[in-house]
Amino acid sequence: MSQFISVFDMLKIGVGPSSSHTLGPWRAAQEWVHKLRTTSLFDKIDAVKVDLYGSLSLTGKGHATDLAILLGLSEADPEYIPIEDIAIIVDRINTQEEIYFKGGKKIPFYKNSIVFNRDFLPFHSNGVTFRGFSDGIEVLTETYYSIGGGFIIQEDNNLEDEIEINKQNFPFPINRAKQLEEYCEKENLLISDIVFKNELEINTEEKIDFELHRIWDTMLECMYIGCHTKGILPGGLNVKRRAFDIQEKLIKDAAYTNPKEWITAIRSSEVKFREILKWVSCFALSVNEVNASLGRVVTAPTNGSAGVIPAVLMYYLVIENHEAGFKEIKQFLLTAGEIGSIFKKNATISAAMGGCQAEIGVSSAMAAAALTELLGGTPAQSLVAAEIAMEHHLGLTCDPIGGLVQVPCIERNSMGAIKAINAAEMALETNPKEVKVPLDKVIDTMWETAKDMHKNYKETSEGGLAINVGLADC
Repeated sequence: MSQFISVFDMLKIGVGPSSSHTLGPWRAAQEWVHKLRTTSLFDKIDAVKVDLYGSLSLTGKGHATDLAILLGLSEADPEYIPIEDIAIIVDRINTQEEIYFKGGKKIPFYKNSIVFNRDFLPFHSNGVTFRGFSDGIEVLTETYYSIGGGFIIQEDNNLEDEIEINKQNFPFPINRAKQLEEYCEKENLLISDIVFKNELEINTEEKIDFELHRIWDTMLECMYIGCHTKGILPGGLNVKRRAFDIQEKLIKDAAYTNPKEWITAIRSSEVKFREILKWVSCFALSVNEVNASLGRVVTAPTNGSAGVIPAVLMYYLVIENHEAGFKEIKQFLLTAGEIGSIFKKNATISAAMGGCQAEIGVSSAMAAAALTELLGGTPAQSLVAAEIAMEHHLGLTCDPIGGLVQVPCIERNSMGAIKAINAAEMALETNPKEVKVPLDKVIDTMWETAKDMHKNYKETSEGGLAINVGLADC
């Protein structure tokens, strides 16, 4: 039975800075409260304690895991919560030391109610346990694991329980890239066509288009906000936002008042090679500066790598094809989502499991394949582009300074976007039949590399830049 992962599983709207460490724990807290509400225990609960384990603990402060827990227990939804409400809810809980549930129920929640445990649970490196008490007796305890991209599971279930499965006959069940290529050849269809036909089994065309519009609008708004916001990023590293200054120099005196007019203004700007590089970098930086500020982004496939796909898609819209519209945006997102799902099925998109190759590497592969299709490449060439992009991210570690999704994470999105464009151009000049390394082989290699990688380089802040560059240096 083939596992089906929707494009909307791979591209989720949420809040930064991390899909594994922010969005996942947030969703886990929501799920735990939902379980409480489905039992008779909700009215009896008078205390809650939360234990964070492994990577969730080691980089939890820098990734705002504790804040995400507070917001999830408060039953706020990361997809829809007004960003300005986040600080209000968190400050209220910390000041009053109480959690407010929907409907008016409130219970004490003290600063020591969240415990950061340095040890790792055996099932997965991102573990969180919620404990509910009534009159001092522990009455409901659940452990969840955040496995990357905002996905959560429990030990007694598996990924198939959390996402859509082939319980019906999808026209094109896909586990491996080779299957996808064979379907495209047999049906004489593009990758995006194959993906769309599968998506139609679970959603109407109107619903698919509506959600893809929403995803792109969120990406565009995120870039726009990032490019028009100055200042210092929160967290203590004193990292200066750079997208604002880069954009201001590039856009010069062009007039615009909203994101759509901004696109038109960029299309009219100078497009020499250096300016193109700067624009792509600016787009990627802007998204991840918003992400680092607990802003709204689209996991693509994770928050830490959220800037690559919008940057490459924006490059196509403002540099390559000024006539492009929703048709091309839809193609891009569908293709990118499918490539990401193949990585998830056969490897990982979690930096805590695979290092940054599992985040920036995967996002770069997704963007490269999607861009290749829009530039007129064949499905086989799109898969070649994805392979090239990942091949040149193999072994990339995750060693964030101070546990923050800032250094080196923000710049890596820029590099991943540039590599994706380069990979697409190389693939377009490649005969796929002459390729030595197919995409499936590089995915397998990425997973083997992930398993061999020392745990200090998997989002623990216990190796690499995280220990060689301390907060005092910043």
